[in-house]
Amino acid sequence: MACRIEYDGSRYSGWQAQPHLDVHTVQEQLELGLGEIARVPVRVHCAGRTDTGVHGFGQIVHFDAPVARSSKSWVLGGNTNLPVDIRIHWAVPVVARFHARFSALARRYRYIIANTPVRPALLCRQVTWQRRPLNEHAMHEAAQCLLGERDFSAFRAAGCQSKTPMRNVHSIDVCRRGDLIIVDVKANAFVLHMVRNIVGSLMAVGYGRNEAGWIDELMAGRDRTLAAETAPPHGLYLVEVDYPRRYGLPPTPYGPLLLGTNQRI
Repeated sequence: MACRIEYDGSRYSGWQAQPHLDVHTVQEQLELGLGEIARVPVRVHCAGRTDTGVHGFGQIVHFDAPVARSSKSWVLGGNTNLPVDIRIHWAVPVVARFHARFSALARRYRYIIANTPVRPALLCRQVTWQRRPLNEHAMHEAAQCLLGERDFSAFRAAGCQSKTPMRNVHSIDVCRRGDLIIVDVKANAFVLHMVRNIVGSLMAVGYGRNEAGWIDELMAGRDRTLAAETAPPHGLYLVEVDYPRRYGLPPTPYGPLLLGTNQRI
């Protein structure tokens, strides 16, 4: 079975289960909820392991169903046994060769910044706050040098376990919706903290600390220590994962539907 999962990552120590630590994770909660329906343990595999505090809107998972249940039962029953900040939106049968991670063609992340003089109260765990005025046009211009297959060592966290820093960015767009700055990035895959590191440096361009060409210089230098600080996790969302059409997965709606973000960029 494959499922689309939505979750608020604010109170979780990331996606991945960590049984050796006394922490709560999204994977752990999802497996417990599905296990209640199956009456036996269920192990799920995801498209992308989000970090502590990062949210999921279009996270895709798959699992080998240990018992026969309808798609409706997995969704309604699973949600009944899940915390209110984790939800299953659909569940569909898939062929045995489908894998949520390895079958994916691309992933899209969105980073949302509240660009306001005062930190917002209602969205305090859903967006990052930046009080200094940001020039979204300069940020968008600076980001275009990231397109294509490039070495992202400049935006790769020290703890990254990937064998290569090479990634292919399909698109990156920065726009403003009222008081919110939205950064949308789509790539075949991402190195550790790649989006948050990119956004941290784009904000430095946005408030005038650096020129737009600085991002290109960082890419050429391939030195993480020369880039800006990592942006906080709570403004980041895994919003969509692309798969070949042959798997027949339902489309992911455009979101998340925060104030001013429910329009396509």
